[in-house]
Amino acid sequence: MQTFYTVRPGESVSVIAKRWEIPVAALIAANNLPSPDIITPGQQLSVPSGVTTVQVKPGDSVYSLAQAYGVPMAAIIEANRLSPPYTIYIDQILIIPPGVPYYVVQPGDTLYELSGRYNVTTGRVRRPDLIRQANRLPSDLIIAGMRLIIPYAPPGQAGRLAFVSNAGGAYDLWLYDPRSGRTTAVGGQQADAHSVPYWSPDNRRIAFIGKQGVLFILDVLQGTLTQIDQLEPYTTLSWSPDSAQIAYTKQNRIVLYELATFFGRTLPVTGAKHVQWFPSGDKLLFAAPDNTGTDQLYEIRTDGTGQRQITHDQNSPKNEVELSPSGFHALFTSPGASISIIYVAEISTGNISELTGGPLAKNYFPAWAPNSDVIAYSATDFAERKGYFSAIRTERPQGGGQQIPAVSDCFATPVTWSPDSEAIAYLSGCRGTGLSSEIWIVDIRHPAPIRVVSGTGAITSVQWSYAAIPADNYAQFRSDVYRVSFPYPATWRAVSDTRYEGADGFFQISALASDLPFDELCRSEAYHPLMPYGSSPRIVSGRVQGQEACYIFPSPDQAPELRQQSAFIAVYPQPVVINGSTYPYFILWADQAHLQAIVNGLRFL
Repeated sequence: MQTFYTVRPGESVSVIAKRWEIPVAALIAANNLPSPDIITPGQQLSVPSGVTTVQVKPGDSVYSLAQAYGVPMAAIIEANRLSPPYTIYIDQILIIPPGVPYYVVQPGDTLYELSGRYNVTTGRVRRPDLIRQANRLPSDLIIAGMRLIIPYAPPGQAGRLAFVSNAGGAYDLWLYDPRSGRTTAVGGQQADAHSVPYWSPDNRRIAFIGKQGVLFILDVLQGTLTQIDQLEPYTTLSWSPDSAQIAYTKQNRIVLYELATFFGRTLPVTGAKHVQWFPSGDKLLFAAPDNTGTDQLYEIRTDGTGQRQITHDQNSPKNEVELSPSGFHALFTSPGASISIIYVAEISTGNISELTGGPLAKNYFPAWAPNSDVIAYSATDFAERKGYFSAIRTERPQGGGQQIPAVSDCFATPVTWSPDSEAIAYLSGCRGTGLSSEIWIVDIRHPAPIRVVSGTGAITSVQWSYAAIPADNYAQFRSDVYRVSFPYPATWRAVSDTRYEGADGFFQISALASDLPFDELCRSEAYHPLMPYGSSPRIVSGRVQGQEACYIFPSPDQAPELRQQSAFIAVYPQPVVINGSTYPYFILWADQAHLQAIVNGLRFL
């Protein structure tokens, strides 16, 4: 449920936000304020994830803290389970919630209007039904003075969040669906506190190191667990682009394990760590000490040849190494835990750049966006009486353009990107204990943090899948020419390299070149003189992996022989060159019944 603060005379958005260390932009977005400079006494503001712990100082009382923070005494008493006479002690850590867990209905309010104002939306569609369900209302009718619980709605992004939690009594691997809001335990209680999930590129499997250091492979579709090897906790795992092999290091050597044959091959490299697959599938990135003992980045072909030293810097050790999805850059942190600076290395030249980072130089868990354009990370900060917390920051790989869409009350938190590079999931809910208990998602374009998982258990890691989970009867199509991959019904058969057909549908792909603005290009395709989509097709804007896109759906008078042909057009992250010609746009045709499922799993290579 959301928490509501009632504005007092003389207060501003920035003053209220600072009280709980919340980014001003997050508080504005959480309430869809039309004019952030104007709030009025008595106005109720939804206050998202912030820092709610306060250290008691001499002279403090429950009453004085309630007055200072502008919240009812009852809210502080309940949050801390205080008993009469509500005595508090110097240096005691108290939780000061940013308000009350309900909204008081005002004249003129409706469930539909409230769902829009407070982001009770799934995929940007308002969900007044969730408010009605949360309050067990017999109808949509509400009256002034009613106290309403305003829930958080499933945000609606594609894919699944895999996370590790002991909410069920023992550590397990769980899945969260951002569209339905459902959580499911899937790991057979084989996970441990140190487990980190690694999704396969086809989104069908998850690798993790569980109890006793056993490397498990979970088949998400079948629900089966396979034991592969035994490794040190926190060993970096990396899937091959075709999801057929896993790379990792064991006893300072690189192992390539082929799942189909249960065969592990060792490469002749000593001292290796943080091994990762290049998108091309024929090379690996890894860190290892040079002849002076300083960590450097290297690349090597998967057949063990062509080893090349990439960096020649003095930043060592190199921690949290992560190759960009494009394969053009790699990030790492150095030197350690107390001071942790994020660096980015250019693979072709070895040139190193440094990110700005947070004010304390404690920057952790850096993660590339799927489009390789931005890096998210957790930057530890400190506030008097509140202690350490972390800001979720984003920054360009070359430095600059820093944004803070959200904060966590934990010292540091893992961060993970949505498949479309538009949202970030992170952990919070530590409340001074050091153990997170919540997962939040924030859309970087409209930074209203949404709590999606909460409970009594600790949550130690979280990772978003690369795309939607394919159905059990789906296969994976991949074209290196058109630089795309996506799922399709496994019963369909190839008619050509670019077209597959089945009894219940089809798809075909191509690339487009045009000087028209993108919206005109979509309209030109939709209203082609031959009317392939009927006389009045419907055009819907969209995005895929952060790229501008559009859907074209047919009108009822489309010719039956076209089999409900629909289309999806997207801007390539980088134009493709085919037979010497450059194409900036990708187009997919498919029957309407299957188009969305295919696009949900679409990934630019």
